[in-house]
Amino acid sequence: MKRRKNIIKIAIDSPAAAGAGTLAKAISKHYNLLYVDTGKTYRVLAREKINNPKKFNLTFVKKKINKLRIKDLNKKNLLSNEVGTEASIIAKNKSIRNLVHEFQLKFAYSPPKRYSGSCLDGRDITYNIVPDADFKFFINANVRTRALRRYKELKKLKMKISFKEVLKSIKLRDKRDYTRKIAPLKKTKDSVLINTTNLSKRACFLKIKKIIDKKIKN
Repeated sequence: MKRRKNIIKIAIDSPAAAGAGTLAKAISKHYNLLYVDTGKTYRVLAREKINNPKKFNLTFVKKKINKLRIKDLNKKNLLSNEVGTEASIIAKNKSIRNLVHEFQLKFAYSPPKRYSGSCLDGRDITYNIVPDADFKFFINANVRTRALRRYKELKKLKMKISFKEVLKSIKLRDKRDYTRKIAPLKKTKDSVLINTTNLSKRACFLKIKKIIDKKIKN
């Protein structure tokens, strides 16, 4: 894979519903970066497994990933709790992770020329996908705040679900993400921690922007 030189690379890790996606989108737009929500890759595969359980194998997955485009990661039917739970299970599969890894590297290091770089968020971006990122962030918030955000998001999509169910799902995903043997969620020593529990979206964005601008200007 040919890698572009002199591009900005931003890596963001976070647990579910911490606000990383919202921040990453804002950062990407401001600095003209290609944004990739890597977790959505697993959600796309999870949706495929739910819809085609008998066909779902490594060959099937490889074909789907080869056809995958960034726009495919933005579909609304990927946000359900069922898909999220299945995605966290699929993410434990080493063979599938290797296929997804290649997909993510392509966009991280070789974004289209119209972009000044890339911004990826996920669970293992800072140390596994883009370990040489120019900027690394770990976005977090307390579990009830994260569950409430996801609950409101799902209600807007007219999904019938209770806050209790969402909270339970978030806690289960946290356990799987932090404890899985392959590429677990963790904060690296060189990642800047941003706690979004009591901060507005604007405040979080400005906090990150200040860090990026200081390094770019120097």
